[in-house]
Amino acid sequence: MLKHKKLFLLFTIFTIGLAACGASPVIEDLSSQPKEVQSDAPPPAQNTEQSAPAPQTAAVSQNTQAAISLSYPIIDTDQGNCYDAQRQVDCPQMGSAFFGQDAQYNGNQPNYTDNGDGTITDNVTGLMWQQDPGEKMTYDEAVAGASDLTLAGYADWRLPSIKELYSLIQFDGLDPSGPNAGSLTPFIDTETFNFEYGDESAGERVIDSQWATSTKYVSTTMNGNETMFGVNFADGRIKGYGTGALRGGEKGFFTVYVRGNTAYGENIFTDNFDGTVTDSATALTWTQNDSGSGMNWGDALNYCESLTLANEGDWRLPNVKELQSIVDYSRSPDTSNSAAIDPIFNTSTITNEAGQLDFPAFWSSTTHANQVSGGNASYVNFGRSMGNMNGHWMDVHGAGAQRSDPKTGSAADWPTGHGPQGDAIRVDNYVRCVTDSSTTTNIAGNPSAAPSGATTQSPSGQSAPGQNQAEGQGRPQIDFVSAAAQLGVTEEALRAALGAPPPDFAAAAAQLDVAEEALIDALGIPAGGPPNGGGQPPTNQP
Repeated sequence: MLKHKKLFLLFTIFTIGLAACGASPVIEDLSSQPKEVQSDAPPPAQNTEQSAPAPQTAAVSQNTQAAISLSYPIIDTDQGNCYDAQRQVDCPQMGSAFFGQDAQYNGNQPNYTDNGDGTITDNVTGLMWQQDPGEKMTYDEAVAGASDLTLAGYADWRLPSIKELYSLIQFDGLDPSGPNAGSLTPFIDTETFNFEYGDESAGERVIDSQWATSTKYVSTTMNGNETMFGVNFADGRIKGYGTGALRGGEKGFFTVYVRGNTAYGENIFTDNFDGTVTDSATALTWTQNDSGSGMNWGDALNYCESLTLANEGDWRLPNVKELQSIVDYSRSPDTSNSAAIDPIFNTSTITNEAGQLDFPAFWSSTTHANQVSGGNASYVNFGRSMGNMNGHWMDVHGAGAQRSDPKTGSAADWPTGHGPQGDAIRVDNYVRCVTDSSTTTNIAGNPSAAPSGATTQSPSGQSAPGQNQAEGQGRPQIDFVSAAAQLGVTEEALRAALGAPPPDFAAAAAQLDVAEEALIDALGIPAGGPPNGGGQPPTNQP
């Protein structure tokens, strides 16, 4: 039955694509002349040299051609490496533990054209982007700046929604957790877009690269703060950020504006009356019910790979961008007494850390790798994103945030959360499976692929030229067996002392009764990390 639905869906998508010529176009003909602007507007920038397209635009796959007919095509995460519960591994075979993770399925690949005039065209989504975010702005300045911008002859720029901006994220990046912040890879294609980490010389943190969107949380965080959902391309997360004064001053955000495809991010759900829901905007079909209970990441992968529903057995755990696509940012536990998802879906309830009726986090198939390990995976909170502030549990990042936590273990090991906002650790998350007709299986992954636009960049806020990091996507691998032997401890004791990333090296060294320098040396972590490398890294920021 589901296969017939897929054929019908493909026919519908093709029909929509043809009809777009006579209706509101999903994707504009960007080769046409730009719309006229007022006479006092500056002329568009002139490109005196013929601009060659970016390498990834040289060939457009059949999948990409099909995606262009969609109003809301989801761009692949670009993750090529496979991981077990702790580290990078050779991709598992079908039927083995950890099979079905992000790197083993290929969706719509990132495909950009540099227009040579300060703009970038996404050839899959139909969105045109400002290439350079420039200096940071306050949130009010970011909102006001769209109406003042004329770029490349266009004046219809807008501040992107959270779903539009999240389309740019790529999970070949490295979370800056750990002591080696001298060579980092952000979560955006830096060969295409301008990017900077936080400027430590100005008192910022490395991770202070939060980008603004037009999407405000319909509730509040931190006991009453108006909150905007933003993307942090330094550490690969969506979180809610206060729009007003923070710690005595206005918080600054990087800002890029977007135009075209105003339907991007809008779902078109259909109840198939067989336990499945199809989104014709993305061409993804979802399980209407969730798993009904939480589980660790490895079990979540197996749950979907083993599922048979609606006479179909090709279900999989969604990657994090697919999962985020079904968030309904107009809903929240506080304002609609529901999960942040369309009510066409059935969502389990939980009791959160504060004892409130709430809704669960859902696992994705995407590993959130950092400087030390691949032991965390990304998830999306469809309920409150809880944190422990000054001994009190509260919503610190909003329903619809994307965070990451250990793939296995026990949340009870973090009774007061983790990080500056005391983020609640969620290890046993719920599952909602997905299937479609265009994603292809790539069992071996793509472990030799370099990150798109990998950069070597010191934490100073200044960008450095791209650098090819072909070996393992630039991720340092820890030999825990050798490190344990060098320290004279067991591997189990070493892993237990380090805990979930980001590790507290000073505390781990004390627990193992070794010198902190000896621990870092045994782990093979290069010197030159940030000054707080041995303490609590400020990765989980407001």
